[in-house]
Amino acid sequence: MTVGTASLPGVGDHSPSGVLGRRLRHAVGRTFTYAVLLAWAFVCLFPIYWTFTTSLKDQAGVLQGSTYVPGVDFSPSRIGWDSILGSEDQRATLIRNTRNSLLIAIASASVAVVLGAMAGYGLARFPYRFGPWRNRDISFWFLSQLILPPAAVVMPILILYGWLDLLDTQVGLIILYTVVSLPIVIWIMRDQFNSIPVELEQAALVDGATLFGAFVRIVIPIAAPGLVAAFILSVIFSWNEYFFAAVLSATRAVTLPLLVATQVSSQGIRWWAMAAVASASILPLTIVGILLERYIVKGLTAGAVK
Repeated sequence: MTVGTASLPGVGDHSPSGVLGRRLRHAVGRTFTYAVLLAWAFVCLFPIYWTFTTSLKDQAGVLQGSTYVPGVDFSPSRIGWDSILGSEDQRATLIRNTRNSLLIAIASASVAVVLGAMAGYGLARFPYRFGPWRNRDISFWFLSQLILPPAAVVMPILILYGWLDLLDTQVGLIILYTVVSLPIVIWIMRDQFNSIPVELEQAALVDGATLFGAFVRIVIPIAAPGLVAAFILSVIFSWNEYFFAAVLSATRAVTLPLLVATQVSSQGIRWWAMAAVASASILPLTIVGILLERYIVKGLTAGAVK
């Protein structure tokens, strides 16, 4: 005895009531999904909104705490922005710190991506053995370096940099940030290269290309989303890093996070000025994220981060 699919509930039901029920369930599911996404977007974006509105408050507005909408709950004030842009010296300080952060972040991320791409390609395509370790063990060793607390290595780095005359230099921070960013770049690029069929490189080798030529001309263009994602993550880390910058720099290589910290004095915290500096720091990364969003999404969803 066979049972037709039309007799099963919800299967093969083409009656008006069945079609209406499916459409209703679909609409309810989509509404619930969008409601959850909107709620999560609000949770993620509210700190940025709060920071920007705080930069438009004066001391009284900050202390009130329950003011949210400029022009409605409080009168916007320029005191926060004037504290970092009001005089020539203040503008020069902001420009210097921004320039240092931009140079250090882009340089360290670029070097990390170049070295990390080559290391990730090697781990994805060639078998390695280091004692009892194989490729997978070596990859996890690289990733485990992210667990190492910065405070555990800052003293040896401080002594080494003093000996090498790299204290308070952009080159010193670029080298350090490159080393710190390498583990996540290697991990991202290894998974990215694993998702690319090896037959493409074999076809290029048959056509007369060298191994490096196949890597540069075939693999790298396909792995471009992963490269961009790794680059952006490295830039974000270098842009936001405070601990090493505070220890290893004083006047010449100071970055934007240090400018945020200078808003704390013996007289208290100037929240309005700190929020203004933080807003100025967030803006460049926001622009980069919007412009490169599709590359970041492709890189992080193509087996890049697991």
